[in-house]
Amino acid sequence: MSEGTTSAVRRGRHSALAHHFESLDQQKEAATLGMWVFLVTEVLFFGGLFAGYAIYRTWYPDAFAAASSELDIVLGSINTVVLITSSLTMALAVHAAQTGERRLVLWLLLATMALGATFLGIKGVEYYHKFAEHHVPGPAFSFEPEHFSQAQIFFSFYFMMTGLHALHMVIGLGIMVVMLWWTWNGTITVEYANPIEVSGLYWHFVDIVWIFLFPLLYLIGRHG
Repeated sequence: MSEGTTSAVRRGRHSALAHHFESLDQQKEAATLGMWVFLVTEVLFFGGLFAGYAIYRTWYPDAFAAASSELDIVLGSINTVVLITSSLTMALAVHAAQTGERRLVLWLLLATMALGATFLGIKGVEYYHKFAEHHVPGPAFSFEPEHFSQAQIFFSFYFMMTGLHALHMVIGLGIMVVMLWWTWNGTITVEYANPIEVSGLYWHFVDIVWIFLFPLLYLIGRHG
């Protein structure tokens, strides 16, 4: 035990309690509130993209349906199942942290990370297919002449929205690495499980964004 930790224990303060908080409960409430405020800003950020996509889809329904039909619904469906499963393992990790099951937390965090990496791998395969099929907006873009310009708008939204989501997934994996290390070295305890809980909120948010992206990009209008 370090000198700082020893002095904190002598003062009756938990070693994980920051100096500007009076109790772990107060610190937990502040951290949770901070995450919720952050997620609200993320909703506004993604909301702008969703609104723009909805407007253009209303203007060019046939072109967007034709472009949507070029997406791989099988890979998209697999990725949806993968992320839903990762939400389950994350929720179980939060519960295990709250009940002090350290070894179980480690395994569940590893499972969550593996599922997240699987999602990114599948998305990488999808991106490769779009490059090979010349469906990346730009000089080399190729599509049927009738919907050429409007299809570029669809794929621009596709790459922006899924790319931004993938970036959030990468950040989430980084957070999981930190949580894994903190669990391994004993920082995460029954009394101090809040970092896992807050990380779970972020992970669930990223999963929920995909739950909206999948039908918007892959399903709506493709059979019209």
